[in-house]
Amino acid sequence: MKTGNLWDIFCRVIDNYGDIGVCWRLAADLASRGERVRLWLDDASALTWMAPDGCPGVTVKDWNGAQQTTGLSIGDVLIEAFGCEVDAGFLAAFAQSAANTGRQCVWLNLEYLSAEKYVERCHGLASPVLGGQGVGLRKYFFYPGFTPATGGLLREPVLAARQAAFDREIWLRHHAISAQGERLISLFCYEPPELQSLLEQLALDVQPSRLLVTPGRATAAVQACIARLNGEHANWNAQQRLALTYLPTLTQLDYDCLLWSCDLNFVRGEDSLVRALWAGKPLIWQIYPQSDNAHQAKLEAFLDMLEASPSLRTFHQVWNGLSLAALPGLNLVEWQQSIGRARARQLHDDDIVTKIIRFARKNR
Repeated sequence: MKTGNLWDIFCRVIDNYGDIGVCWRLAADLASRGERVRLWLDDASALTWMAPDGCPGVTVKDWNGAQQTTGLSIGDVLIEAFGCEVDAGFLAAFAQSAANTGRQCVWLNLEYLSAEKYVERCHGLASPVLGGQGVGLRKYFFYPGFTPATGGLLREPVLAARQAAFDREIWLRHHAISAQGERLISLFCYEPPELQSLLEQLALDVQPSRLLVTPGRATAAVQACIARLNGEHANWNAQQRLALTYLPTLTQLDYDCLLWSCDLNFVRGEDSLVRALWAGKPLIWQIYPQSDNAHQAKLEAFLDMLEASPSLRTFHQVWNGLSLAALPGLNLVEWQQSIGRARARQLHDDDIVTKIIRFARKNR
């Protein structure tokens, strides 16, 4: 498949920071390599702060109600992100285009990231469509992952150069973030059960810390914990060893810089996890909780992939409410070694955009 082909990426925005974050990075990376992308979103509002300057080669389309396919050029690659389903009319036009041109348009279902073993078995499998508007087409399942036999991870070709050129002090000053010898910790989370324990631990630590709290649920969770702590024992942070900075919304590029600036990063979901891994700093991941506890196996598989040290594994289990043990202390030197080795292994694999272009070319 030659460069410059047209990709249609469809995304239902369930979590403004997650699904749309992954899809925007994917679209922008494809466009940077000469591809043309239409990104179909049912709620594009997060892009006003996540990617305010847009990206050449990426057109954001409104995905509310049935799409008008009259006069719409049909793309060469169709991606349904995270199990969303395109409208029947669009799928019919996609199938008709393939029939008219004799060219096989590639239809991919982009799955969620996981380190579980099934990912290698399922990556790239085809599902022939035997009925409905897409009859005659094949849908392929494309699984991001952490091994060469999977779809890989998002990693733009310019990322290493950006990171090497990054000036931490300039970035912190520009964003009015005080360091002053403090350990910097970024916090992007849901409502972890041991958040209050973390705040208390940091307040008692010999080394001062500044917690850089992302807006939304993380800020609300921290403020609720602090209100509770103040009510229970007002002098819990009497030595002022824990300082807090509530951050505004950050662009994706600035969020990368935040991760590079910190000594420890608490992340959640998929996009921030991958960015924290590339940052190469100690990280703690809060996995999205599932009612059937399926997230436990997914977390353990990730920790196995990391070859996580015992304290890093225990901290993750407690942070995610999967262990009743007390929250361990921070062991950043040991955690750095685990993350550093995992990052180095991942850098040997091709990134997801390289792999997805190759896969589309092979299956045209």
